[in-house]
Amino acid sequence: MFDHSLREQAYAAPSNSNQPAQTRGSRAGGIVTAVYHALSALGVSALCVLAVMFVKPDLADHLISMSPFVSKATVEQNAELTRLSSMVSAPAAVAASASAKPAAVAAEDAKPYIGNERQQRWVTSWLAKRYRVASDAANMLVSAAYTTAVETKLDPLLILAVIAVESRFNPFAESPMGAQGLMQVMSKVHKDRFDDHGGVKAALNPVANIKVGSQILKEYVERGGSVEAGLKGYVGAAALDTDYGYGAKVLSEYRKLKEVASGKKVPTATTTANAAPRKARVVPAAGQASATPSAERDTLAVADEAPTTQL
Repeated sequence: MFDHSLREQAYAAPSNSNQPAQTRGSRAGGIVTAVYHALSALGVSALCVLAVMFVKPDLADHLISMSPFVSKATVEQNAELTRLSSMVSAPAAVAASASAKPAAVAAEDAKPYIGNERQQRWVTSWLAKRYRVASDAANMLVSAAYTTAVETKLDPLLILAVIAVESRFNPFAESPMGAQGLMQVMSKVHKDRFDDHGGVKAALNPVANIKVGSQILKEYVERGGSVEAGLKGYVGAAALDTDYGYGAKVLSEYRKLKEVASGKKVPTATTTANAAPRKARVVPAAGQASATPSAERDTLAVADEAPTTQL
């Protein structure tokens, strides 16, 4: 009996000595498993967040603005973009025109486009690719055009078409005769129009330039009685037999934008005709008066178009 008990103890001793090692191994395995599950859950959560941010870009902007590494200027810029977008997407009550003149065509054409968020996204994406403009900048410019369209009762696509031909969406474009910005406004002549925007220096501010340029275009459309006549006056050829193809270029771009807004696939490549420089606008002779309140806007010599600059 004595020998048998010693033998049992001898056999049992090794198993007792290995027990702490097994316990440590089990604990380590449990930690690894817990870390694995935690990382898996984190990865799935990250994918879900990315999916939500892709579907709702506004949420991404909000999260970015909360980051401590984002500068105050960036936060203010994002806030301005959000404000413009909200103004455009809000239901717009477009008032009926006071007169039945053909000038009301531009206002009537604006109704199907104002406030349609999907169409606005299509237009923004197409313009960004066509004129190589950063997406955020294109979104801001398109939003500004849509907001201004509500104020001026012009079709926002017509405003964007004029911008495309005038400056190819280069907000810093300047002509030798002093026309500035997206819509090539003669700021020295129309300096009073910039008073509400901080003065003449605001001519290179994209939003201010779009607002002032659209107001001038609206005046020409009303006086000319049609969009075509308005474009002819805007380019400074109201008293001439030809506008050197300016109106045709704008209307061609206008038709493309209408197709884009309707969901059609329109090539983004620019043709030679679209990229060709425009003829110089005529400088009225001394003492020669113009029939429009924006006469000096006619004075413009346009050089070859400058390369597109992103905001």
